[in-house]
Amino acid sequence: MVAAADAQSYVQKLGITADMVVQELGWDEDTDDDLRAAVEDMIGGEILEDDSDEVIDVVLLWWRDEDGDLVDALMDAIGPLSDEGFVWVLTPKTGQPGHVEPSEIAESAPTAGLTQTSAANLGQWSGSRLVQPKSRPANKR
Repeated sequence: MVAAADAQSYVQKLGITADMVVQELGWDEDTDDDLRAAVEDMIGGEILEDDSDEVIDVVLLWWRDEDGDLVDALMDAIGPLSDEGFVWVLTPKTGQPGHVEPSEIAESAPTAGLTQTSAANLGQWSGSRLVQPKSRPANKR
């Protein structure tokens, strides 16, 4: 858990703004409820669960070492993602139960068709921002 003021700061670090559609995958008892509440305050609504059929702006993927195959989870996460949408893989910090090595994210992202663009310190969690590559317009001659 983080203090409410810290949680608001983390939401800004995540690039989440008002009226975005945010989906959460991988929720469990260990997720940061203050951060989740701050996200809902920012977007003015509830975070969507994994069974939503809406187009998603941001996916928050809570991921732990024992959660399975990260590539599969990322492939599922990008299905409903908007063209400009992005995924935050949120993992426990070094020394915390379930810690994921950064190299696992770095290796899994390209396999799922994503590129890592930044990282964020979020209290007991670390975040890795992943985006879909922009399609290049065809050359016009």
